[in-house]
Amino acid sequence: MTSVALQDIRKSFGSLDVIKGVDLTVAAGEFCVFVGPSGCGKSTLLRIISGLETSTSGKIVIGGKDVTDAEPSQRGIAMVFQSYALYPHLTVGENIGFGLSLAKRPKAEIAEKVKQTADILQLSHLLDRKPKALSGGQRQRVAIGRAIIRNPQVFLFDEPLSNLDASLRSQMRLELTELHAKLGATMIYVTHDQVEAMTMADKIVVLNAGNIEQVGTPMTLYNSPATPFVAGFIGSPKMNLYEANVAEKEGCTTYGIRPEHISLSEDSGKWRGAVKHVERLGADTIVFLDVEELRSLVVRTDGDRPITVGQVLFASPVEGKEHRFR
Repeated sequence: MTSVALQDIRKSFGSLDVIKGVDLTVAAGEFCVFVGPSGCGKSTLLRIISGLETSTSGKIVIGGKDVTDAEPSQRGIAMVFQSYALYPHLTVGENIGFGLSLAKRPKAEIAEKVKQTADILQLSHLLDRKPKALSGGQRQRVAIGRAIIRNPQVFLFDEPLSNLDASLRSQMRLELTELHAKLGATMIYVTHDQVEAMTMADKIVVLNAGNIEQVGTPMTLYNSPATPFVAGFIGSPKMNLYEANVAEKEGCTTYGIRPEHISLSEDSGKWRGAVKHVERLGADTIVFLDVEELRSLVVRTDGDRPITVGQVLFASPVEGKEHRFR
């Protein structure tokens, strides 16, 4: 297992600064997720770690070795991209072992390593198929297998599940988490999807406009967001955030409360509002209230609670769950 350290990494394209001084350590064996909106710099930072992009300044250390100026092939990393990039004329086994074949490794060695890798990824029964005969999830596992067979020090994933439908993404999140547990490898994963970050990461790095907003475990970021940006990005539905008059009344610059930390009553409460929309999600119901002093307030409540559009309800924050950002 290998650690990764970034020391004051900066990246500029002309006068545009896209990475603005990132300091970060990813511990050996850690599953670290970079998350943030489009354009925040997360993929650029991953490409700098891989060597596919050069930093303007700063230092990259992998496994205690300075690799800032090293070629990608000399960094001990393997990268899995959003596109599967499989060779359509090769079988699954040939695709997985392609890198070893290119390196002219002995055929017996390649066959053994392909078998081991296929066993890990549950692809053994598909080794003779061509990519066109595979599902999207199976193709992504083949792409991951191509990385595993090289036995890298660090795995880098650049939004690998974004091409999959919702059910496959859920399945692949589980499979990647199990893979990390089996291999014990250091993994750095980029996504814009906070659900992926929350469900897979040991540590989340929230990026915003080229800066790190906060680093922590999923529940640390959920329970104790350092900034309104983190508070609004982590959690679904996102936290209700209010500035100006509401924040001033609460003695802060921004006031926040999560939808799941609000109770609803027909009789009394802190805020009074009319229901303008209801989303039934099965186990949960999302209620959108039109509250005069807040404008809109989003509340998560029980799935079978009878609520109708136009109904007047009272909402109150759960004690100890309010957030006040200074």
